Amino acid sequence: MSKHQTIAERLHSQGFSRRDFLKFCGMTATIMGLPPAIIPQIAKALEKTPRQSVIWLSFQECTGCTESLTRAHTPTIEGLIFDHISLDYHLTLQAAAGKAAELTRQQAMQDNKGNYLLIVDGSIPVGNPGYSTIAGRSNKDMLMEVAEGAKAILAVGSCAAFGGIPHAYPNPTGAVPVEELITDKPIINLPGCPPIPVAIAGVIAQIVTFGTLPELDSLKRPLSFYGQNIHDRCYRRPFYDKGLFAESFDDEGAKKGWCLYKLGCKGPVTYNACATTKWNAGVSFPIESGHGCLGCSEPNFWDAGSFYKALSVPTGDFAQTAGYALAAGAAVGVASGILNKMKKRDAIGNHETVTIDDLERK
Repeated sequence: MSKHQTIAERLHSQGFSRRDFLKFCGMTATIMGLPPAIIPQIAKALEKTPRQSVIWLSFQECTGCTESLTRAHTPTIEGLIFDHISLDYHLTLQAAAGKAAELTRQQAMQDNKGNYLLIVDGSIPVGNPGYSTIAGRSNKDMLMEVAEGAKAILAVGSCAAFGGIPHAYPNPTGAVPVEELITDKPIINLPGCPPIPVAIAGVIAQIVTFGTLPELDSLKRPLSFYGQNIHDRCYRRPFYDKGLFAESFDDEGAKKGWCLYKLGCKGPVTYNACATTKWNAGVSFPIESGHGCLGCSEPNFWDAGSFYKALSVPTGDFAQTAGYALAAGAAVGVASGILNKMKKRDAIGNHETVTIDDLERK
């Protein structure tokens, strides 16, 4: 089997009919949030697109991001690996180990130079090279080597995107995110502790299918998954607007599903798709399970203050002052988002689709 076999050819070799192939294209459109009308374009793209070579590096992390990906349901991890991409190196999922594993990585870099996708989870320690190593090499050296030949980098999880828990005070390892070390490559941040699996799979699917990067916000997060805050899409939002709050996790308000704002929920200032995409194949998300949002897809969430302290304390008739806390707690974030959109319009032209080559030229 040729390693340059297109995705369509590979599916055909597995017994997929034309009808099956179009269903596959429909599923791909769904995970990218695209309308059915785009399916013919996806089919055309996949008929000439070879499977994408992917190298996944894990540094200071807990394996939670990989665990999240293995629970993806659209597509499944099996479908992603066998149909969309060629996962050429992943320390947790690959069978090879030791020298064999490193030879596999080096071969993939050589065969796909300038065209492989690099995925990183975990922060990179720069305080001392010996804090975290792979095959006797520091994380920083490994990252710099592999990033050189990558066409784009996905920083998966809050540790890779923003430094995460290793970066929290007092940051004993000198942990830094990917973008602090790599400044000459397109980077997509997919924060979360861990990120939603469909966000990982969806971004990979877009890059594989169209060769383009998703539109990003000021923190380099895909707007399709991080474009709105959790608060505005939360099913408990009507209770917030009516001033109905749980005062403890086991009071009557909590049992009735009232807003968890007073118990420290960070939904008003946290941008993620948890409230709509949810987890475990759409079963639930933390707020639906009775716990406030921790804000894990935002920078420095671990050092942002108590998880159980409200962003501000509402006073008076809350029904008349609904939105007070949101305005007070998220004003900076909203202003930043507006300014970022203005800057992006100047930079890429009214939010038109941006290719990897476009970003590299800029």
